[in-house]
Amino acid sequence: MALKSNDKKKIIDQFALAPGDTGSPEVQVALLTEKIDRLVEHLKAHKKDVHSRRGFLAMIAKRKRLLAYLKKRNKERHEKLLKVLNLTK
Repeated sequence: MALKSNDKKKIIDQFALAPGDTGSPEVQVALLTEKIDRLVEHLKAHKKDVHSRRGFLAMIAKRKRLLAYLKKRNKERHEKLLKVLNLTK
């Protein structure tokens, strides 16, 4: 379920604001979104996996906090990120 290093690198390269940027909210949200998408598939197959569900909910909460931070700091970047990742408000 974890992201492979080459998948992670592709996401970082796509959403980085500058070369070497791994900590911007855009990169963090994109990585979390990819992890969440993979975990959704796992949870569909394993409905009783409560421990993974707890981690899944924690990831969703963290993504929500990062998006709220980005919206507060820079609304244009927030809107662009939502559009690229196909996320709703």
